[in-house]
Amino acid sequence: MANAGSGSLATILFLFISEAALLKGAAQEPVVSQNLVTDNVAVVEGEMAIISCRVKNNDDSVIQLLNPNRQTIYFRDMRPLKDARFQLVNFSENELRVSLSNVSLSDEGRYVCQLYTDPPQEAYADITVLIPPGNPIIEAKDEVLSEGNETEMTCTAMSSKPAATIRWMKGDKELTGKPRVELTYDKMYTVTSRVAFTVNKEDDGVPIICIVDHPAVKDFRARKFLEVQYKPEVKIVVEFPQGLTREGENLELTCQAKGKPQPQRVNWLKVDDDVPSHAVITGGDLYIENLNKSYNGTYRCVASNPLGESYDDYVLYVYDAPTTTPIPTSANITTTTIISTSASNPEANQVGAIIACTFFHMG
Repeated sequence: MANAGSGSLATILFLFISEAALLKGAAQEPVVSQNLVTDNVAVVEGEMAIISCRVKNNDDSVIQLLNPNRQTIYFRDMRPLKDARFQLVNFSENELRVSLSNVSLSDEGRYVCQLYTDPPQEAYADITVLIPPGNPIIEAKDEVLSEGNETEMTCTAMSSKPAATIRWMKGDKELTGKPRVELTYDKMYTVTSRVAFTVNKEDDGVPIICIVDHPAVKDFRARKFLEVQYKPEVKIVVEFPQGLTREGENLELTCQAKGKPQPQRVNWLKVDDDVPSHAVITGGDLYIENLNKSYNGTYRCVASNPLGESYDDYVLYVYDAPTTTPIPTSANITTTTIISTSASNPEANQVGAIIACTFFHMG
């Protein structure tokens, strides 16, 4: 049965081609273009491609689809090619649409939509097979960095088609990389991008992101977090008092020190003098009771780690103790009443105006 079917199909093809040849030899009216059109297709390896041959104003001419070797894939709605990956999606007088499943690199090329007119019309659909790169790989020159130093990183996207492009981000800031593209023996592309930059303490914990752009994949990226060591940052905080420092009051200062690695200890000293003997130092805290003006001066907190030393200063100025004013008593108060009259205004003389003046006698 299979041989009989193949023979029948061959007979149909022979009769149709012979008829077309006779028509071509006879005197014919000029053929109006029937607008045979198709579309180029880009498909990821292993996925499905759809090839569509479309005709406007068809006059019952036959549509067929050929592969890049010009072998007939479909003739009308019949498939002489024994590749079952090709399946008919739609057939009408205006369209022949065919699917190709599990696309491989060997399927790439120019496919031909052919319409049997006089002369025959052809339109070409280029199938491009996209091969995504492997997972991007980031390599760093330094695992641990020190503030102010420069470092380098590389990102590689291997074996893709076409070549991928690589972008770099440091946090939310884009970096400029230097790409290098290699064509491998199997006609794949390997892309390597290198980026160099200087780090500071704010970069500690910031992600460096390698973003691979390729038509076969979306949001393809790798990241590496920076580890940056830096010398301490020191800040003195006044815990007490909240206002002016006055004689007889107490003073409490806290030294806040942050660095990487974290400072293990901090030291208090008084610039150009000794810290008062009764001052209490506990870790980063300095406590002085019963202030007097002899304690005036600059107090310094110093913190260090393997990357360096930093300090912060607090200038102490002791003000006089506040004075109090005695509250007046009734024995110190004299009240005088003055009556004001006006000769020109009798009514005012009758009513009068009383103004009370109060005098305070201190002592």
